[in-house]
Amino acid sequence: MARALMIQGTASHAGKSLLVAGLCRLFRQDGLRVVPFKSQNMALNAYVTRDGGEMGWAQAMQAEAAGMEPRVEMNPILLKPQSEQVSQVVLLGKVMGTANAGDYYEMAERLWSAVAESYHRLAADADLVLIEGAGNPAEPNLMDRDIANMAVARLAEAPVLLVGDIDRGGVFASLLGTLALFKPADRRRIRGLIINKFRGDPLLLTPALEWLERKVRRPVLGVVPMLSHLYLPEEDSVALEESVRGSKGETERVKIAVVRLPHIANFTDFTPLELEPGVKVVYARRPGDIADAHLVILPGSKDTIADLRFLKAEGFVRALSEHLERGGAVGGVCGGLQMLGRSVADPHGVESGGEEPGLGLLPVTTVLERAKITRRVRARLLPGPWGAASGEWEAYEIHMGLTVGGGGLVPLFAVRLEGNGWAEATEGLITPDGRVWGTYLHGCFDAPEVRDSLLRWLRRLSVTRVAAPSRDYRTVREAAYDSLAAALRRSLNLPAIRRMIGL
Repeated sequence: MARALMIQGTASHAGKSLLVAGLCRLFRQDGLRVVPFKSQNMALNAYVTRDGGEMGWAQAMQAEAAGMEPRVEMNPILLKPQSEQVSQVVLLGKVMGTANAGDYYEMAERLWSAVAESYHRLAADADLVLIEGAGNPAEPNLMDRDIANMAVARLAEAPVLLVGDIDRGGVFASLLGTLALFKPADRRRIRGLIINKFRGDPLLLTPALEWLERKVRRPVLGVVPMLSHLYLPEEDSVALEESVRGSKGETERVKIAVVRLPHIANFTDFTPLELEPGVKVVYARRPGDIADAHLVILPGSKDTIADLRFLKAEGFVRALSEHLERGGAVGGVCGGLQMLGRSVADPHGVESGGEEPGLGLLPVTTVLERAKITRRVRARLLPGPWGAASGEWEAYEIHMGLTVGGGGLVPLFAVRLEGNGWAEATEGLITPDGRVWGTYLHGCFDAPEVRDSLLRWLRRLSVTRVAAPSRDYRTVREAAYDSLAAALRRSLNLPAIRRMIGL
């Protein structure tokens, strides 16, 4: 049976996901077979495994850092919020249904069985399981039924490191408060503390760290610096509070505005665009944010009709029309494609129900169906408005809708679907002038050929500058994992952590 270590945080976005990813790469570099595990993940950024299962993007990223193929057992429960009170429940890669908080906790026995079985399957074939907790592990109203934090630590017999985010302030109070709320047996599982996202000279913290260690009788095992510009996918939309992302110091930029929908999903699609020289990516909250954009993208959504109504209520419809009149371009990915059409219907109530006229920018209609499509494909860009055909690259689909129509439009991609052999089909639609397009493919901007073609076209449209060559986004992620691991080697007390694990 594998050894285990669990990373818990004092709050969401404390940096647990990246720390686990960095440790996955670090211990892999040291020759260990490492697997990540997070029993329950609430996120709208999802990934599709090779067998069509759906899991959280963060665990797929961690698996990549560990050199492992992502498996749904690494994230057996994925909760995808559809409203303030209701989430879609994805169990072992497949949609189980929807539930509010009360319904969800009534499912606890069945869900816990899947958690335990998944953990043991992973641990049976690994040297080390690196476990990520969820949210804050010491919420008084949840601790007795929480299946994402201390229950998993007890299952794995894992020591726990508690991480606090100093960049947001109050880190000492949050660490102390979290420890104080634990029951004594669970408090004993916390074996050390980590201060994350520190800016400046860590020696300045020495008096405070010594005070904290005396207070909690546990060591501070590291002060991890703020690690900027890793360009790794974020787990949830808290990351979008920084609304402008992209290359800095450029005098001439292509501006891409991604509309910040209330139910935005899989915004990790756009991370590769952020690292392009001369590209500025803005997450637009208001119509005015798209005024000087070259391209406006409607991203994926966990509630397409609700977000379509949001666009209308907030004035984005007129803003998009004016944007096109100025010569700009508009694209849609997944739910964004659906919104660009003539209508979206939800007759089965798989999201918010009902039917809503679309934006009418593409001649297609969409009906949401009960069965979710989750599949991996091989794709290539077809000759068309953006330029010549590309080589093949890997992408995936996660959607509930069937979209039909498209007369007068040009196919955007060719895809090969795995099944009985490989059958090629077309996917996505683009107007002959290239200025309105939509696709169901997530990960298409990971491919440098697609980014190059799109950005060259955008620069011809309105910007005169020579584009720097694009980088393969997978290569960028690999370098980021190595940089992250190197930073953790410098900032963590690894000998103490190894002794704690039993390595």
